[in-house]
Amino acid sequence: MNLCNVCIKKTGPGIAILAISLFALPLNGQEEILDSLLSFSSGTVRTAGALNIISRKTGYYFTYDSRIVNRERRVSLEFNNTRLRDILNTILGSDSLTYSVVNRYIIIYKPQPEAPVLHEKPDWEIKDISGRITDSETGEPIPYANIGIPKEARGTIANSNGEFIFKISGSWINDTIVISHIGYHPQIIPVSSSFDKKLNVNMTRVYVPIPEIIIRNQVPQEIIRKAYNSVAKNYGTSPANLTAFYREAVLKRSDLQIYSEAILEIYKSSYTSLLPGDQIKILRSRKIENLGLRDTLTIRLRAGLYSCLELDGVRNTFDFIEPRNFDQYDYRMTDIVRIGDEAAYVIEFDQKPNVDFPLYRGSLYINTSSYAIELAEFEINPVMLKKRKDDFITYQSKGYTVLPASVKYTVSYKNRGGRYFLSHVRGDLNFSAREKKRLFSSGFLVFFEMAVTDINTENVTRFERDETAPLYSVFSRTIKSYDDGFWGDFDFLKPESDLLRELKNMKIRLQEFQGGNK
Repeated sequence: MNLCNVCIKKTGPGIAILAISLFALPLNGQEEILDSLLSFSSGTVRTAGALNIISRKTGYYFTYDSRIVNRERRVSLEFNNTRLRDILNTILGSDSLTYSVVNRYIIIYKPQPEAPVLHEKPDWEIKDISGRITDSETGEPIPYANIGIPKEARGTIANSNGEFIFKISGSWINDTIVISHIGYHPQIIPVSSSFDKKLNVNMTRVYVPIPEIIIRNQVPQEIIRKAYNSVAKNYGTSPANLTAFYREAVLKRSDLQIYSEAILEIYKSSYTSLLPGDQIKILRSRKIENLGLRDTLTIRLRAGLYSCLELDGVRNTFDFIEPRNFDQYDYRMTDIVRIGDEAAYVIEFDQKPNVDFPLYRGSLYINTSSYAIELAEFEINPVMLKKRKDDFITYQSKGYTVLPASVKYTVSYKNRGGRYFLSHVRGDLNFSAREKKRLFSSGFLVFFEMAVTDINTENVTRFERDETAPLYSVFSRTIKSYDDGFWGDFDFLKPESDLLRELKNMKIRLQEFQGGNK
């Protein structure tokens, strides 16, 4: 997979078990286990023990929020030809709980409260809502969480600090915003209560009980093979139009040198076709540059837009999910986590020790029922990264030695109405640059990121050739002006706190520079 690279030039002088979501789960045709007639004569046991005994007899495992199930409560497990649903109601001491079955798991949860009173459409058209998403136990930010209104196929992504901004239409006043992240309970917030204040969203981790035998009996390569063979079923056989926000930046040490961003329209070709490929049209763009006399070396990112398309590894086939490459990697299933109201296998991979060319290592998240790849986090093997230097550096000024230090990627997909779409792409490339005859080197971070904010599958057509963006160019050099009215009604990613501060400083410097040349 040949991804983006950089151009370098000289520019101047020298626990408890937690589980299920807040809303009802799909039945998946397995609810009959709840109506099975069972018999037990185990006497008085704790609730947790009773559930374990039921699991051993039925082959189904329980997942639940420990706040609604008293695990230490002593109950009598004496039943004769009794429906499992009635057994559970008795030992849990409640008939207000609901049960759903996903694969081999019986989910215990409280049903969704009644829908709120309907509101009339307000007199405003578009409002911004903003907030921060954190872990309820640690208080740490949850990066790259999904925020959206599924019914409208609209959404955005939180930044690395868990912060987000999302544009709300007045016509959505009676809809709900869903905030989700792998391994957490989704949060559901009525649109009517989301504006007029900054949202502080605390998400609770989901702990899925996984018996060791489940992990041991799963063959990771077979799970990946099923994912590979299920692409057409999961990702569709027809094209789509995606609206996306794109940004890229170059930082020298902690100082921002170049920042560029754009609103894109993407023609996403069918996942089953080879040609023609994907296209990008730039709807709006802007940049800020902060290159001063002290910057003797400048790094620019080339082919960032192309990389965002190429990193759709379901369409372009990640190296590590290609069955013919299985003999080059070691695979290990390490966990099962919740994604919304479903579950995903977590499979870690790394290149085999005897492979002498740098490959990838990372984690795959594969849906346990559809076998859709929902997330891939991976990096080029850092021990052997120098061997791929030429893949990332296309031009280098004389007198400098520049080497890649780390190359990491994140790619995620979102289920919209039973079909998966590309949702978020991020690349972080670290470089070390040293001028010859100098002892110390300078560190550069180059990142690019794309978040899909809108999806359309109706009347999709390819773009005219003269409308398409130059995918292989240095994107920042294609932008000739700064657009103060850039955003309009489009969603975008909120810059991280440090990046936001740097952008403000850059704007001040840019204005001073322009003012001095009038």
